[in-house]
Amino acid sequence: MGGMGADTEATMKLTDNVLRSFRVAKVFRENSDKINCFDFSSNGESIISSSDDDSLVLYDCQEGKPKRTLYSKKYGVDLIRYTHAANTVVYSSNKIDDTIRYLSLHDNKYIRYFPGHNKRVTSLSMSPVDDTFISGSSDKTIRLWDLRSPNCQGLMHLQGKPVCSFDPEGLIFAAGINSEMVKLYDLRSFDKGYNNSKCVTLEASFTPDSQFVMIGSEDGKIHVWNAESGMKVALLDGKHTGPITCLQFNPKHSGSRPSMTEDDGVKAKLLLEQRGSALAPMYSSQDLLLLNSNCK
Repeated sequence: MGGMGADTEATMKLTDNVLRSFRVAKVFRENSDKINCFDFSSNGESIISSSDDDSLVLYDCQEGKPKRTLYSKKYGVDLIRYTHAANTVVYSSNKIDDTIRYLSLHDNKYIRYFPGHNKRVTSLSMSPVDDTFISGSSDKTIRLWDLRSPNCQGLMHLQGKPVCSFDPEGLIFAAGINSEMVKLYDLRSFDKGYNNSKCVTLEASFTPDSQFVMIGSEDGKIHVWNAESGMKVALLDGKHTGPITCLQFNPKHSGSRPSMTEDDGVKAKLLLEQRGSALAPMYSSQDLLLLNSNCK
């Protein structure tokens, strides 16, 4: 599992059948409280998670194991996103205030602060093409930021609590309002303005090739739609017992080959045999699950 380099990595084209074949590959239990967010690095080689126990845990996708834990005891940590550098992240807090913080993982020091939201940040998305990112908040606004400046670069006032995310090309962003609808917007018109049963905040994610949109659900399943046709193509069951509130697709490794091994001599457990994993969904618990495809 750990000795496979980039030159031996097999790529897999994403199709409806491949997505239907995804299964749980590995489970990590590094936290003492709820995992509230995670993100893949842009090179697909690492994952960072945030938890209500104030920890940030870094995972090595190549080795398939955790490698480092940092803490944000003073501010807490809620949503977290890698920047384009694998050693820096931006994250929102769940203590003291609603400022977004830009952190160096190398020396665990803050690079910059982004004040502006006055209620909890509900969404955070890094542009895939430059140093801008967007944030949504319970204060009913979406803000556009640049890592190089603490000042807000654009502001949208909405009619409800938003979630937002860039598409893989960085040309548009999706915005969901009150868990009732999703709309797509041209980033060039960002500041021009625009007007689920349990209202659970659910995160959506594009696949790296922009072909599919995936979103968690209240019933612990992942729904997959074809972005061009709008048709649902798959319903993935990771056996979650609660709603899937966060999911991400590895930006580099679209598939991995699983193998079976005995767990305590009774239960079979899937382990990653190849570098990386394609999808990592999570719900409101202390477990982080990796999914991969069993298509050859």
